[in-house]
Amino acid sequence: MEKNVLFYIILIILVVQYLVHQYLEYLNAKRFKSTLPPELADVFDEDEYQKSQQYKRTNYKFGVISDGFSLVLTICFLVFGGFEWVDHFTRSITEDSIPMALMFFGIIMLGSAILGLPFSYYRTFVIEEEYGFNKTTKSTFLSDKIKGGILTIILGGGILMLFMLFYKSTGPNFWIYAWIAVGIFILFINLFYSRLIVPLFNKQTPLEDGSLKSSIENYAKKVGFELQNIFVIDGSKRSTKANAYFSGFGKEKRITLFDTLINDLSEDEIVAVLAHEVGHYKRKHIIVNLVVSLLTTGLTLFILSLFINHPEISLAIGVSTPSFHAALVGFALLYSPISELTGLIMNYISRKFEFQADDFAKNTFAAPPLVSSLKKLSKKSLSNLTPHPAYVFVHYSHPPLVERIRNLKA
Repeated sequence: MEKNVLFYIILIILVVQYLVHQYLEYLNAKRFKSTLPPELADVFDEDEYQKSQQYKRTNYKFGVISDGFSLVLTICFLVFGGFEWVDHFTRSITEDSIPMALMFFGIIMLGSAILGLPFSYYRTFVIEEEYGFNKTTKSTFLSDKIKGGILTIILGGGILMLFMLFYKSTGPNFWIYAWIAVGIFILFINLFYSRLIVPLFNKQTPLEDGSLKSSIENYAKKVGFELQNIFVIDGSKRSTKANAYFSGFGKEKRITLFDTLINDLSEDEIVAVLAHEVGHYKRKHIIVNLVVSLLTTGLTLFILSLFINHPEISLAIGVSTPSFHAALVGFALLYSPISELTGLIMNYISRKFEFQADDFAKNTFAAPPLVSSLKKLSKKSLSNLTPHPAYVFVHYSHPPLVERIRNLKA
């Protein structure tokens, strides 16, 4: 089948994005030989710092291979008619557009998951294992993949089905109803993620009464943060890395601490980390992120509605019979540069929000325990202490550790 202009534009987009991404990775990798920042000399010794640098080199080399494999696979699928073959196969089973679309994406996602499985396995059981992070058993690894796949089928398939029902019944205005549906879904996930989704993968238990719980509750009362739900999650089931997060609104809001966090940090350091999370809530960052996400989704769906009926979008991925599902894939590939741009903006806003949440913790609790907690967490996860500014600008949702420390000490 003759390729149209959009087909070659998609190939150019894929190659250019890959080259830009790899150039940023290269710039970042050049800084793996940087000396230890003086602000961190009290936590990292030279051997530990070299271990963190080697961990990043290992991940960099692995990323070059996995990203290159993904690019070659995608281009081959486009050039040799992979999407056309999947489309023909689904049409041989059904002519009903909704089951056809569900099977089309199901086959593609299953194939992608199978081909990506060796890379995921290697990262977990070779790289993470080598550097002492991995606590995942093979049965847990497999269980996570199966549960994740089932969730994708249920949630992703359900949203796709709604999109197509709206498209069939409302025509060009389908994007409005799809936007409302996605908005409801995002709100639902924000409210009930910890209650409904997390228990499928991890065990959550209420934080036991004691000094730590009292300290957290006293701080929450001091800043006027109503808090009834403090949970501990068994993060050590999969990794030695530590974390904490805030989720939900109103009566559904909760603080979740990884058990590894409780083991690694002092009481004041844990409260300081939570003060940072409370800062996000108090400074309305969660609401702002939610609104921006909804607006970005609405813009994307509106642009999709302008192009979904153009046969050229389906032809751009080599599918000869235009359809909603083929056009959706073509649009996603063509729209990816705009997604990259919105991602840059979101990351910039996120980094600003992190500074503001740090300031909130500093002003309502104390800076020193937050500084020491950030250092310990960074050391524990072997995070990049000297990232390239360009890499930070494109990829980082959080400021580099040294910048956060300098801001907290200012």
